[in-house]
Amino acid sequence: MGKNMGQTDKLIRIIIAVVIGVLYYLGHISGTLGLVLLILAGVFVLTSLIGFCPLYTLFGIKTCPSKK
Repeated sequence: MGKNMGQTDKLIRIIIAVVIGVLYYLGHISGTLGLVLLILAGVFVLTSLIGFCPLYTLFGIKTCPSKK
């Protein structure tokens, strides 16, 4: 399992996760949609920390710079 996420991709995912968390905390999103978005935010944080996105593997996407 090699890394397939670049720094920009990780930063964008973290920002999205923080925005979702804040919106949920403030009550702007709630209910089932809120829980689904919180789970998605958790996945974004997890994939950002490990630098690997399983969906990228399925679609052949790699946003990290190639090693020379």
